[in-house]
Amino acid sequence: MPRILALLSESFLALLVSPAIGSFLGVLVRRLPSGRPVALARSGCEHCGRVLGAAELLPLVSYAWQRGRCVGCGAPIGWFHPAIELAALAVAVVMVPAAGGDGLTLWAGCGLGWTCLTLALIDLQHQRLPDILTLPLLLAGLGVCALGTPDRLASNALAACLGWLGFRAIALLYRRLRGIEGLGQGDAKLLAAAGAWVGLAMLPLVMGGGAFLTLLWVLGEAAWRRRMPPPQRRLPFGPGLAAACFAVWLLTAT
Repeated sequence: MPRILALLSESFLALLVSPAIGSFLGVLVRRLPSGRPVALARSGCEHCGRVLGAAELLPLVSYAWQRGRCVGCGAPIGWFHPAIELAALAVAVVMVPAAGGDGLTLWAGCGLGWTCLTLALIDLQHQRLPDILTLPLLLAGLGVCALGTPDRLASNALAACLGWLGFRAIALLYRRLRGIEGLGQGDAKLLAAAGAWVGLAMLPLVMGGGAFLTLLWVLGEAAWRRRMPPPQRRLPFGPGLAAACFAVWLLTAT
């Protein structure tokens, strides 16, 4: 009985804190690409600049209570903040049953999902994958492997190296043939992080899944706009790669 209660309390904690985590992820998405401070700066209305009070910072609750508008100026807050809070909650909702009562799997999966969500949104909006997120994600993957499946640590470390080298080789070859950048260094670092989490055998599945999801996004956008994107347009590969990394790890680790 104490074991069951401990598992239930840990699962409840993950669900309880996930909207607050999502709120912080929203801050990262909005501030990291522009170099604005993340931890020390106070949150404020993006329209009137008024500093938000504590009651206005409650995840999901504040948005519903304010009916999606700033208390000071009445400007619409927008969908981004509640959407990312709900997305972070969705990661925890997926991980609670998938973890099967294992605390390491639960929190490792939540951390991976939340980080992949942040990277996907940053790349989608700004077409960059910050080192401050990709490199700790790589180290976290190796750390989780060392704690949970130490016999696979060498394979995962090799996968991280080969993931980075493979993408960098493709990027250099593309630049030599076409004269322009085809893959950014952030993509290579994200694939290296994926290798640290999923291992060598599953790394091709992450690459293929990321390419497939990116293609689906392009085709969906083309159908919505009723035209294909121009050939010279840069397409973010990070969202598809991040989603594939989380999905493959979820399938193999649970």
